Amino acid sequence: EEDAAFSLHARSAVLMDGDSGRILYGKEPDTPLAMASTTKIMTCILALELGSGNQICTASANAAAQPQVKLGMREAEQFYLQDLLYSLMLESHNDTAVCIAESVAGSVEAFTGKMNEKAAGIGCRDTCFLTPNGLDAGEENGDWHHTTAADLAEILRYCITESPKAAAFLKVTQTVGYSFSNVEKTKDYDCVNHNAFLTMMDGALTGKTGFTAKAGYCYVGALQDGGRLYIVSLLACGWPNNKSYKWADTRKLMEYGLEHYEKVKVKAKQELETVPVINAADNSYDPDKEILMPVRVKGKDLRVLKDKEEKVTVKCTTKKVLQAPVKKGTVIGKAEYYIGEEKAVSYPIVAMENVSARTPRWYLQCVLEKFLF
Repeated sequence: EEDAAFSLHARSAVLMDGDSGRILYGKEPDTPLAMASTTKIMTCILALELGSGNQICTASANAAAQPQVKLGMREAEQFYLQDLLYSLMLESHNDTAVCIAESVAGSVEAFTGKMNEKAAGIGCRDTCFLTPNGLDAGEENGDWHHTTAADLAEILRYCITESPKAAAFLKVTQTVGYSFSNVEKTKDYDCVNHNAFLTMMDGALTGKTGFTAKAGYCYVGALQDGGRLYIVSLLACGWPNNKSYKWADTRKLMEYGLEHYEKVKVKAKQELETVPVINAADNSYDPDKEILMPVRVKGKDLRVLKDKEEKVTVKCTTKKVLQAPVKKGTVIGKAEYYIGEEKAVSYPIVAMENVSARTPRWYLQCVLEKFLF
């Protein structure tokens, strides 16, 4: 990585290619740190995936007792899940996060268990959720509520590119303002989106802010430019009186990405050489004939961001010979795609045909062919 042609306020930061997940720039990308309300992107995507919009959520005493910033729900008050998602993501309400967690999974513990399962499932390497709202919890010598800039970017990438509820996530997080009432229709609530990034840069797509005394200011956001998708995550980006640091860092990283990286298409499904097959039977009944198996790379064409200076290269390794029988689709090697020095993706190389092995009957047929025809 270019050792930032710039300095950042954030202790830990990542600029990611949102399509491939490749980290384009990292500053302490794997340092575990508290992440405050950026936590709520995971709460939101799980609520969308596991709950239903017209589900009724009832505020427990625990939810109502959460500290500021909060919606101000009273114990036993009821809401539709769909409405609470706006309270969660636009105003970052802590009571709402707990109410959603308890309604969707039965308890905060069950919900954070699902958060951790999801994090592991999408490839996060050092993330631990103990709360659905991001309030500091746990001790650093045991379990504690934390993530890394690399993992946080990966979670947002999941929310907007891989989740079956990606469109619903974007709809909620892009909304400027939203008003709703509780189910009883006894109280009205208004929410305003506090993500300043949405109006800061062309192509700004989504994002979430966060702050606790331990985490400092945090942010994760995404920007789309033509076919390019960038994700920025920032942890420990200043403390009070430095509220604007996160916007300066976000702009700096996004502009760096827009300036330095171009989108290229790397074709995967290429036919490669052939590999000889030992002991192969074919219909020529000639024991001296060498059978060659055609092989190919089996993978999706890759759309990647690369620095204008970087070259894309492919390194293929296959077995030198195959032993019959061989089934079509058998993996016999791998194709590794490199962008510059960095491995971007690895695809299997597979056999393209079925080849059966020689049998005593096949040898008998060889003899008959030779002497009778």
